[in-house]
Amino acid sequence: MEPAVESGIVGAQASKQAKEGSKNRSRRRWRKGKVKASAFSHSMDLRTMTQSLVTLAEDNMAFFSSQGPGETARRLSNVFAGVREQALGLEPTLGHLLGVAHHFDLDTETPANGYRSLVHTARCCLAHLLHKSRYVASNRRSIFFRASHNLAELEAYLAALTQLRALAYYAQRLLAINRPGVLFFEGDEGLTADFLQEYVTLHKGCFYGRCLGFQFTPAIRPFLQTLSIGLVSFGEHYKRNETGLSVTASSLFTGGRFAIDPELRGAEFERIIQNLDVHFWKAFWNITEIEVLSSLANMASTTVRVSRLLSLPPEAFEMPLTSDPKLTVTISPPLAHTGPGPVLARLISYDLREGQDSKMLNSLVKSEGPRLELRPRPQQAPRSRALVVHIHGGGFVAQTSKSHEPYLKNWAQELGVPIISIDYSLAPEAPFPRALEECFYAYCWAVKHCDLLGSTGERICLAGDSAGGNLCITVSLRAAAYGVRVPDGIMAAYPVTTLQPSASPSRLLSLMDPLLPLSVLSKCVSAYSGTEIEDHSDSDQKALGMMGLVQRDTSLFLRDLRLGASSWLNSFLELSGRKPQKASSPTAEVVRPTESMRRSVSEAALAQPEGLLGTDTLKTLTIKDLSFKGNSETSDTPEMSMSMETLGPSTPSDVNFFLRPENFHEEGEAKDDVGTMDRAPRVRAAFPEGFHPRRSSQGILHMPLYSSPIVKNPFMSPLLAPDSMLKTLPPVHIVACALDPMLDDSVMFARRLRDLGQPVTLNVVEDLPHGFLSLAALCRETRQATELCVQRIRLVLTPPAAPLS
Repeated sequence: MEPAVESGIVGAQASKQAKEGSKNRSRRRWRKGKVKASAFSHSMDLRTMTQSLVTLAEDNMAFFSSQGPGETARRLSNVFAGVREQALGLEPTLGHLLGVAHHFDLDTETPANGYRSLVHTARCCLAHLLHKSRYVASNRRSIFFRASHNLAELEAYLAALTQLRALAYYAQRLLAINRPGVLFFEGDEGLTADFLQEYVTLHKGCFYGRCLGFQFTPAIRPFLQTLSIGLVSFGEHYKRNETGLSVTASSLFTGGRFAIDPELRGAEFERIIQNLDVHFWKAFWNITEIEVLSSLANMASTTVRVSRLLSLPPEAFEMPLTSDPKLTVTISPPLAHTGPGPVLARLISYDLREGQDSKMLNSLVKSEGPRLELRPRPQQAPRSRALVVHIHGGGFVAQTSKSHEPYLKNWAQELGVPIISIDYSLAPEAPFPRALEECFYAYCWAVKHCDLLGSTGERICLAGDSAGGNLCITVSLRAAAYGVRVPDGIMAAYPVTTLQPSASPSRLLSLMDPLLPLSVLSKCVSAYSGTEIEDHSDSDQKALGMMGLVQRDTSLFLRDLRLGASSWLNSFLELSGRKPQKASSPTAEVVRPTESMRRSVSEAALAQPEGLLGTDTLKTLTIKDLSFKGNSETSDTPEMSMSMETLGPSTPSDVNFFLRPENFHEEGEAKDDVGTMDRAPRVRAAFPEGFHPRRSSQGILHMPLYSSPIVKNPFMSPLLAPDSMLKTLPPVHIVACALDPMLDDSVMFARRLRDLGQPVTLNVVEDLPHGFLSLAALCRETRQATELCVQRIRLVLTPPAAPLS
């Protein structure tokens, strides 16, 4: 080759590489600039940020208004006009909320509550719009400016900002009607129904498309996008009557059109969360239980010597009383709903310890068998001085210890103690109190047989997340009621402490949370409380399997919607043994005479203790009322709140449907305690004149107000427990998420304990979603939050220092 030609080729290649390098550097500078701009925006005070956004919006609006009659230019002008309007309307409300938010903190060291979270979320949206407005102002004249792409993103975030403004007005309304320092609304249940009636009609799809996870740390967003694509794809397979585990697994990876169309994905996500029942969510959340996916998760987790699934036999045993170890109390096997049955639990230990390969323990191993990793060990390690009893989350309806095994293996290594994780029975097949009974039985069994688990049991910690955190607290309450050993401490990660439908500022975040939407929360609570609608199926229908049952129930649900909510309501009331206070119109008729309302709990455990929660005051009982209940109102017997002697019959509470069908008869309904749909919701007055939030296009939401009296049972909602019960709890360590709809549960529970002088700590992690423990390996932020949970457990397991002589 001629030297000149070769030199030319080399020069061309060098020039090409230089251009590519320049382009890559430009992209990196743009991304870095975006991060810096976002950080700068978050460091700005709210008023300065709003003024900067309004100035940029007006400049962009004027520019695109002068670009002629084109459709894209017109829409860009309109979207910036909308951004200006919503930002100016939102800023005073956010300023007001921020000015009083400190009154609702646990203390000055823990500045966290739902008001702060709502303001932070709105600031995130404003910051994104500010950055995007700057980008448009800088690049709008460029030939490379992608007008359509930027328009779609701006419209999505404008919709989100509009909905956030509505939530801010709701929060302002709560601030006006709540008692000082109280986050949950107490009092008029009609106002709660009004709030939910209005709230559930809001448009949500904008938060599940382009804006998905904007409030969380950037490292979480790709996971949330993958999750949303998997969810809507799973829903597509579900609609097409495709069943079987192979289809279920493959549905996660076949989201083609949803992956490239965020608006379509958001609309489908909203449809799914509003319309599909709890069986769908159970099936979707249990996808991680599929062998292929669980094997992949285990490959990426810590290798342990022991991971055994145990089946604890349903046999009564004796436990010594803490007040007098010479006396014992009988711990009976779980009985509610399905009668005596074994309780499953998984033993996880990083080292093979004494007792863990004993004949007695081997006889309890379930068919899954021992999973011993063959690593060279000279001998068995001695028994640990401590033991962790873990209770998994999953909304009381889904998942097992297998889903949580990856992070539990890491805990076993870091803590150096054995962990037993309880696989309690799940709702709706096993509603309250079955899970509580099983967890309490397994906890007592572990305390009594800790030597078989590789521990001496000197220190015991109860640890759980979400629903598991709730069960950790209630198991401790029950242990105290029985008089047996309570754990040395509790670590509860983002727990739910009240299952009432009480409005709170953090629960407003469920409008946009992809992991805890309000309608899904309602379905889980209804399933756990036993108030889910149950259809009596014949033997052929029982053979359909899980997905077949899901499809059948959904088709019945859609049929009910077509027949109208008012007729369904009359059928519901009659079949549950209650009559409407006023007769319905002559045209109303029972729609489904074969349906019945499942009892909330078994006859032996459904209602509250009369002395503790009298039936006459159930509807007006508040946290404050419970705080003044005396010790005499709580039973000292082990059967407290759980026996036939102390628990009477119960009937479902009033049911509210929030959206009224067009043919709903208004005559005489205004005075009916059951339905409040026909009068204008009082919360609408919270909106200023001229402001209209976006409404959902998904039709009527099938979501009953889950206000069954059973949810006020302190063994279901420990936040409502009287002082005398809460004083029996050991030290409680709570790790919550600032952006979690359940944040106020943690804050208010910690405040109640602190007011009683009980040892409690509350740590709140920023920018992470509910359920971060299951995402521990995802990013640095989730690893740090998980390590915080480990530190709290280690604090419980460390013996207190001996006092100086």
